[in-house]
Parts: sequence; structure tokens; C-alpha cells
Amino acid sequence: MDYRSFFVLLGVPVLLKFFGEKLLRLWKQYSSGLPFPPGPPPRIFVGNYAEIPTELSWLTYTDWGKRYGGLVHASALGQHIVIVNSLKTASDLFEKRSHIYSDRPTVPMVELLGWEFNLGFLPYGERWRRQRRMFQQHFRRDIAQTYRPIQIRKVHKLLQELLVRPQEFRELIRTLAAAIIMATVYGYEIQRETNDYFVTLSENAANILVASVLPGALAVNVFPILRHLPGWLPGCGFQQIAAESRVLVEEMKSAPFEFVKQNMVEDAVAKSVVGRLLQASEARGRSDDSIIQEVASVAYGAGSDTVSTSSMQGRNLFSGRNKTVSALATFFLVMALHPDIQKKAQNEIDSIIGTHRLPEYGDRPSLPFVEALYREVQRWRPVLPLGVAHATSEDDIYEELWSDPISGTTVISNTWAMTRDESVYTDPERFNPDRFFTEGKLNNDDVGIAFGFGRRICPGRHAADSTLWATIASILSTFNIAKAKDESGKEIDIDVVYSDGFISHPLAFACSITPRSETAKSLIHATAH
Repeated sequence: MDYRSFFVLLGVPVLLKFFGEKLLRLWKQYSSGLPFPPGPPPRIFVGNYAEIPTELSWLTYTDWGKRYGGLVHASALGQHIVIVNSLKTASDLFEKRSHIYSDRPTVPMVELLGWEFNLGFLPYGERWRRQRRMFQQHFRRDIAQTYRPIQIRKVHKLLQELLVRPQEFRELIRTLAAAIIMATVYGYEIQRETNDYFVTLSENAANILVASVLPGALAVNVFPILRHLPGWLPGCGFQQIAAESRVLVEEMKSAPFEFVKQNMVEDAVAKSVVGRLLQASEARGRSDDSIIQEVASVAYGAGSDTVSTSSMQGRNLFSGRNKTVSALATFFLVMALHPDIQKKAQNEIDSIIGTHRLPEYGDRPSLPFVEALYREVQRWRPVLPLGVAHATSEDDIYEELWSDPISGTTVISNTWAMTRDESVYTDPERFNPDRFFTEGKLNNDDVGIAFGFGRRICPGRHAADSTLWATIASILSTFNIAKAKDESGKEIDIDVVYSDGFISHPLAFACSITPRSETAKSLIHATAH
């Protein structure tokens, strides 16, 4: 049998399945008597396949929202997609109807790469509940506060390094995130500021994952039946990528876990998240090693990838290790662009705390402008512009519109559009922390949508929030951030350009980072002792 005959035979069941589901959906739609939400007109058979963007999708979806409303429908090759552009609609669906909208879409490459265990991708069910319950036991708000000494210690280490090599700030804040997670989850102290084995292992695995789930990245995500084909066939190179990824992911799960088991005599290790989980498991007289590895790896992977990720630039999605950062990089960017806002925050710190010590968590309620600045960093350029896609698990009727979950309708929360809602945020493209004040007092908008919605909200948000606030406040207290200058002393303009992809971050830019005073330098040096 030649290749052409082979692919023709292979295509028959694919086409039958495709047209069968198409007819079933059409029948269900018309029999219900309810329309889809409004959206761009579909084409016969392929739907909106040609219109669905593969780059900077949130901009297109936001434009659709302006034309069609807070809930937009599109379809592609038989798969229905609903984009939620309105915060009210998001709250109605993901919060008030969370039992329907808490599933996840099926992405074939997630399982092929070995990431199906991850809490973020698990379907809504018992395995997800068990893993989330274990995760929340160690990352809920009150427990997350016990990790603050680790966070402060690592933030102070960042300050020390910024004194020595400020031009490497992107690498340093990447290391900060990973160092906090590794110390918290495993009791492990990163041995080298760059290229630590455990951190590099996690990043390499995560980079492949991020590239493989980008829209349009791989045909197998559109035609799942391709997963059964051997890797030597043309167009099936994803099989080799998947095989390499599974080795990395397995090592990412097991290597730091074994470190904990072998070093339980050390106090920091025994008190780590994994150390306590192992002790609890032993006390119950059963082995929970597998799920403990999975829960720890969720935090481990997030710690080295949520605030850092590959730039994913160029034609080859799997090339490049240009590590950049997101939320904290945005902070450096806007401080260089807005020295007046930076000075206002510094003046608040100086007037409340003084210059004789560094900010502490107890100072947070007394620093409302710093809090507003932190919120505006998250609003102005959300780390996850489209959140993480949800999926329906059953039929639902919302405002006399019809939703179809035959294969699970994909429901996308367009965080970008919500943070650009002009009825809430006047002049949304302007970086303006003052928008979080009402009649001179900090309002209740904490930009919580940056961490997701409903039962799928980020379970590690309290720890992440504490880390980001402490880092921003500490840097404002001790450093001035400004535009870099060329050899002639002229300021170098900064182009505000953000990456595409699951996580969006500012592309490389130069800035000047200098200590505010000799007193500030002395404070930083004192943290080393």
C-alpha cells in the first residue's frame, strides 16, 4: 500500500467523525430553538477557522467583543469556542455556574508530552479535586503567610545581586521566582544563580509545553487521531518532541522529590511542603508518593515558568532559551517610563517607613499608592491575557443563548478585554495607579481576575501575590529605575512590545538600575548578614 492510499484510508474515519459531529451539533442547535451567542459569520464546514487568530489572539477577541458583545461565539472544524469579554459574564459563568464551567478542553499534546497530571490541565473530576485539596492545604491564605520569611530572604538576595549586576535584572528576577518555590516546596536552596539543574530541568520541560499548545502550533491538537501515527511519517515530528518531553517531565517530577526523601534530616527540608506531605502520608500508613510528586511539580513548574518563559520568537517554536519575565519585567518597564509615578511611590515609602529599614509585609496596608501601583502592573499588561481556557461539562442556557458541550465547548476568559473595559478603566492604555482610588481611598478592585475565576482560580495566588508585592516594594525602597543612556549620555527610548503566547511578557529592553542613596546601599548590605 502506497502512502497516498494509506492517508486516504486514514482520512475516512476522520471525515466521518467530523461530519457526524457537525450534523449532531446542527440538529441539537435547531431542535433547541436557541441561537449561539453572536459572533463572526461562519463558513460552511470550516466555520471560522480562517478568522480565528494565531497571533496576539486577545486583540482580535477584544475587537470582536466591541462588535458582538460580552459573549462571542466562533467555531473551527466543528469545535465551538465561546469568548467571554465581559467581567460580569465571566462572573456569571465561572463563579455562579462553576459546576458547569470548570472543565478543561482536551489538548492532545498535553498528554503526549507527559503533562496530563498537571492540576491546570486535569479535567474536572475526582482526581482534580484530590490534587487541588492537597495543594490548597499548603497554599491557602493563612498557610501561605508562613512562607513569608523565605520570600523576604530571597527578595533581599535579589537586592544584593542588583547592586552588583543590575544589567542582568531579567535573569535575576527569573531566579528569584524559582528560588522561592524550590525553598518552599522542597527545602532546596538553588546552588547557582544561573543554570541550576532543577530550575533548568523545569524550564526546558515547560518551554516545550508552552510552544506545543500555542494556537496552530501542531496539527495533532486539531486532529487528535494523528497521535496514533508513528513519528517517522511526514508531519508527525511531534512524536519525537513528545518522547523527549516525557523524559524531561518525569525527571522534573522525580529528581527534586528524591532530594527531599534523601535529606529529611535537614530541618528546612522536613518543613518544606513535600517534607510535610511525606510525613503526613507516613503517619497514615500509606504511600502517596505519586500524587505528592504531582502536586509538588505543579508548584515547581509554575515557580520557574509563571513569571518567566521562553520568548518563543522566530519560526521554530522550539528554539531559543532567551529567558524573560512577565509581571516583574513589566514593573521595571513602567518605572523606567514613568519616573513621576516611581517617585510618588518612593515618597510614600519614605514617609511611612522611613529610610532606616526595608518594607515588611505588615507595612502593606499603610502603603496604598504602592498597592495601587502593584495592581496597575497586573491590569495594564496581564500575564495571561486569555487566562487558561475552561470547558463546559453539560448543557447551559445563558441569557437565552445556547451552549453545546458535545465535546466540551471551549470557553475563553479574555482578561485583556476585561482590563480594557472603558466603563471601569478610563483611558485603559494609560498606566495610572490613581484609577484604584475612589474619593482618596483605595477601592476594592484588587484585579483578582489576573489569577483566574471560580473553581479554576490559581491555587497558588496568595503566595504569588506576596512575592510580587514584597519585590516591588523592596525595589522601590532601595533603587531608582530609569531609561538607559547611550555613550553620549542620551536616553535610549524603550519600545513597549510584548510577546505572543500563553504567557505574554515585554521583549528585551535596557534600563538603568541604581541605588537611591548610600543609606539604601547600606540597608541592602546589612541583609547579607
